[in-house]
Amino acid sequence: MKRIDFLATDGIVLNGILYNNEPQSENVVLSVHGMSSNCFKKRDRIFSKKFLEQGIDYFCFNNRGSELTKYIRKEINGKEEKILGGTSYEDVLEGYEDIVGAILKLKELGYKNIHLQGHSLGCTKIVYTYNELKEENDDILENIKSVILLSLIDIPESLKIYLGDKFDEYLNYAIQKEQEGKRLELMPKEAFIHPISVKSFLRYARDYKEIDFASYGKDNNLEKLNNINIPIFMRWGDTNEMIMQQASELVDIVSQSIKNANKDIDYIQGADHGYTGKEEILVNQIVKFINKIDL
Repeated sequence: MKRIDFLATDGIVLNGILYNNEPQSENVVLSVHGMSSNCFKKRDRIFSKKFLEQGIDYFCFNNRGSELTKYIRKEINGKEEKILGGTSYEDVLEGYEDIVGAILKLKELGYKNIHLQGHSLGCTKIVYTYNELKEENDDILENIKSVILLSLIDIPESLKIYLGDKFDEYLNYAIQKEQEGKRLELMPKEAFIHPISVKSFLRYARDYKEIDFASYGKDNNLEKLNNINIPIFMRWGDTNEMIMQQASELVDIVSQSIKNANKDIDYIQGADHGYTGKEEILVNQIVKFINKIDL
């Protein structure tokens, strides 16, 4: 286990933990955490142990959205500045810069086969990043061998349901603050499940076109997910999960919509959104999925 420091492609200073075998494997899972989380979770420790037993290294890192709020550092041309970061202030689209920076670092370390794994908002960042790289025809896609999505949820729709009749009121409040030049001011505490800036709230409530690809069962063909032409693994829980349908119904919808021949889509009975107490079951399924991939 070692700490790895690296830069996002826009100069944000990031760090994470690499769990690696000796000699180092050619295969590594790159884990992207969700809202207000970090790379020190019990789930990461359980996952890393199982992956190492199977000859697969594991890298989890703290992206710019880790924790609720913090200062993050940016290095440009030898100069450093501090920026407000954390989930409360992040723009989810900037996850692209973090993930690509992590991929480049793993390539620099000698890894040939990278499996992108995300949880919750981390899934959103991975799907967005993969589609951007594909549109750019970036050659680093050659190193991405699979995509693993744990609890990919429809964030814009979830927010509308959470706020109900108050949605328009809070959206208008955020727009007014934006017009006043107060995008970094915090929204009223009832507007979100945790403290959130006007800037971040507007990304989920108004400016969500680029991340609106998980509208399951709403007459769309899940285009962004269908753009993923490498093996794809998707899981949800069925207890206190942040989904609109029953887990079994959701799995049926997604399985029918995604055309990828190398898909593994299911739910874990009794699992919550964080897979508490079901980590071993989940990682065993992921390992089985990875071991089937023809590298």
